[in-house]
Amino acid sequence: MSVEILNGATIAGFVEDEEAFNSWVKKRFATLDEDQDGVLSYTEMMKELQCLRVFGIDTKTDPDEVSTLYFFLFLQFDRDSNGVLDLEEFKSAMKRIMLAMADGLGLSPLQMILEDDGFLKKAIEWESTKLLLP
Repeated sequence: MSVEILNGATIAGFVEDEEAFNSWVKKRFATLDEDQDGVLSYTEMMKELQCLRVFGIDTKTDPDEVSTLYFFLFLQFDRDSNGVLDLEEFKSAMKRIMLAMADGLGLSPLQMILEDDGFLKKAIEWESTKLLLP
């Protein structure tokens, strides 16, 4: 974990860079697909949603309530209603989540504690490489 400063433009810029975003999505999908069956189950995807703190839940909350929220979110992303997410559904889900986070953050800088292998950390690393280019 590390403490970083970011804003919505950092996240949106990373999502809009299709090459960088798609590369990260493929790697993250492979990491989350623990049984290597080429799809993400609810249990596998829930780990990513919890890592992203999609609902921003830092206070003590009923675990069943949180689980229900994640399940309904998962159903929104499962476009073909087969109970799992394929790579394209995962990519679409991550894009929607990240752009919503970017919109919510706006342009004001925010200091956050980030997971080392998480999406937001990757967005910061991507932005750092862009700043160093002539």
